[in-house]
Amino acid sequence: MASATDSELGVDATPWTLLRGKASHLREILRPFIRVLRANPLTLIGFILVVIISTTALLVAIVPVISQVVLGHPVLLTPYDPNGISTDYSQAPSLKHLLGTDKLGLDIFSRVLAALPLDLAIGVGIAGFALLLGGGLGLVAGYWDKPRTLGGVISAVILRVTDVFLAFPSLVLALAIAASLGRGTGPSILAVLLTWWPYYVRLTRGEVLAVKHRPYVVAARAAGVSEVRILFRHVLRNLIEPLLVYYTLDIGTVIITFSTISFVGIGVPLDVSEWGTMVEAYEQLLLTHPWTVLAPGAAIFITVLAFSLFGDGLRDILDPRSRRTLVQAVAATTLPGQVAGAAEA
Repeated sequence: MASATDSELGVDATPWTLLRGKASHLREILRPFIRVLRANPLTLIGFILVVIISTTALLVAIVPVISQVVLGHPVLLTPYDPNGISTDYSQAPSLKHLLGTDKLGLDIFSRVLAALPLDLAIGVGIAGFALLLGGGLGLVAGYWDKPRTLGGVISAVILRVTDVFLAFPSLVLALAIAASLGRGTGPSILAVLLTWWPYYVRLTRGEVLAVKHRPYVVAARAAGVSEVRILFRHVLRNLIEPLLVYYTLDIGTVIITFSTISFVGIGVPLDVSEWGTMVEAYEQLLLTHPWTVLAPGAAIFITVLAFSLFGDGLRDILDPRSRRTLVQAVAATTLPGQVAGAAEA
């Protein structure tokens, strides 16, 4: 009877054992991440801000769509309609309007919140497209860069085209392209897309050239390992860290560039909620109603700062040497305090 009970307990305990094993494995994976967050408070602040910004943008974008399908009418997460004109003209920030209103009675906080999904999607999307296009071209230009071969010719063509784009400052070139295409959200996005990929080409090619001549790659090639397997197993694995860090840092730069294009009057139309467009529309009110300009400017600043802090921390997390240095520094500062506490006890 006891053996039957033990058998039943064993059967019942098996899922819990598997769950504990998976939780332990997850803790091992997240341990470097947690250590760096504890060692660098700025990274923790950046991580929290990125999570809050991303979650808010996702909710603001999808809740109206889901509510439209389920309830038959959209439910906005903003306190007021971003484009709803009211009689509360040019009011200062208060409990009723957290960031005040403009001269048409539009709630500034609602407009800033409504612009978050667009600006964040533009930053993530343009940087992601540049990563895929520029990273792919840089991989080809670096890995198959052999003289007197077809790969060498393709590599030379890629590099010369890249040099042409890099000869102009990206912001100036994006402004010129956007001005020639005309004002609009689509033309502005296309203008930044066309000017952003060359930086990833140079970064990826440099990393590939540094990796493909490493001793373990040469040994793998001498052992008869195929080029495709070397590419995916050794080269691409070493490219993930620098490209991911640069991509995270680049999101903020894209947001600044796109907002600048809108600010000079050739970007997003004025009836669309976008941070750069809001600064352009309210720039004449800076001295009389400063909250109308400072609110979208602060949104740009906080978003860029969040991704910059998170990108710096991500570099420390992915780089074993930086991670080890941070952990050792924290251990060196906490150990004396622990020893003193033990001595007093």
